[in-house]
Amino acid sequence: MARNSSMVPENQDKLGNFKSEVASSLNINLKQGYNGDLTSREAGSIGGEMVKRMIEYAEKNMH
Repeated sequence: MARNSSMVPENQDKLGNFKSEVASSLNINLKQGYNGDLTSREAGSIGGEMVKRMIEYAEKNMH
């Protein structure tokens, strides 16, 4: 399986929307498609915040 492919392809759009939402909240401008002009710090901030929010969501919804 390629690194950039989703294990659940139906969720690809949702994950993209989530990434855009997080980037926007961090005042980082994401474009449609290629974003290779982002700094490592910006890209890392987006990924880190996504993980943080997913963990918070999972903790709130655990039984």
